[in-house]
Amino acid sequence: MVQSRALVIALILLLSTTLPEVHSKSIFERDRRDWLVIPDAIAAYIYETVNKMSPKVGQFLVDAAQTPVVVVTRNFLIRETTKLSILAEQLMEKIKNLWYTKVLGY
Repeated sequence: MVQSRALVIALILLLSTTLPEVHSKSIFERDRRDWLVIPDAIAAYIYETVNKMSPKVGQFLVDAAQTPVVVVTRNFLIRETTKLSILAEQLMEKIKNLWYTKVLGY
């Protein structure tokens, strides 16, 4: 039982999700900067499947996903991936600008 609980917690940390946020929007409605959409969708699917088989284990998943360690880790990942995404967008904008001005001569 302890091993299965550790496995469930590791899975939740890996997928880094909180269940209320998963059901708030569909995958296609989210901002393109949100890189955690797919893990959220996978976690929601796993939760729904587990909850159908055992509501008690489903409740454990909900409780484990809302522990401070998981929430803080997930918020950190969201914050850092958003920064990286913004930097990547700025880099692409600079490359596009260089392409148009230097190569194409616009």
